Amino acid sequence: MMQQILPSAVACVDTTADIPDAPTAPEEAAALEACTEPRRREFTTTRHCARTAMAALGVPPAGIPSGPKGEPRWPAGLIGSMTHCDGYRAAALSRASDLHAMGIDAEPHRPLPPGVLDSISVPAEREHLRSLEREFPEVHWGTVMFSAKETVYKVFNPLTGRWLGFRDARMTFDPGAGTFRARLLVPGPVVDGKRLTWLTGHWSLREGLVLTALAVRRGRAAR
Repeated sequence: MMQQILPSAVACVDTTADIPDAPTAPEEAAALEACTEPRRREFTTTRHCARTAMAALGVPPAGIPSGPKGEPRWPAGLIGSMTHCDGYRAAALSRASDLHAMGIDAEPHRPLPPGVLDSISVPAEREHLRSLEREFPEVHWGTVMFSAKETVYKVFNPLTGRWLGFRDARMTFDPGAGTFRARLLVPGPVVDGKRLTWLTGHWSLREGLVLTALAVRRGRAAR
């Protein structure tokens, strides 16, 4: 599902069911020490997807340890992103020679809990969503925004080493094109000698899920 909103240079593998016997690499063991069984299945299944994506790129399978904030540490020469939610796991990888950074996210397509939208958005964004809701009432736009902002963070942090708050990127959505645009309200990353002030990604609704993806390609504008 996610592959359809990613560039062709990306190998994406997803599943709607956990793989109980998915193996783990020795360097991943530390991240599993205090995991509950559901979290263990989530972790191992998502990394199984990532290693299958490595094979699709012609890269030998490798361990994916976790960094200090739980972020995946990709093998040299690769960049990637992983996501998981109820009933869905996915990993997307590309060669670092093709992309600077990539982010993917999946969320169940249902309303956000009360108060969440106010905490992740500013008044102008909420007015934008109300306008979209009048035309496309079947879409839970708050959840689409939440997912898109998660995706933006997954690109911003590896490129800058900095935190990006939910209100540090102003979002707009194009329903017809299935795209979103994030205007960065803090200094953006420098890519190919140019500081980025905008990031543009894609979103989709499929099988009860909100899917979002963003890739920054080398030598080209952010997608």
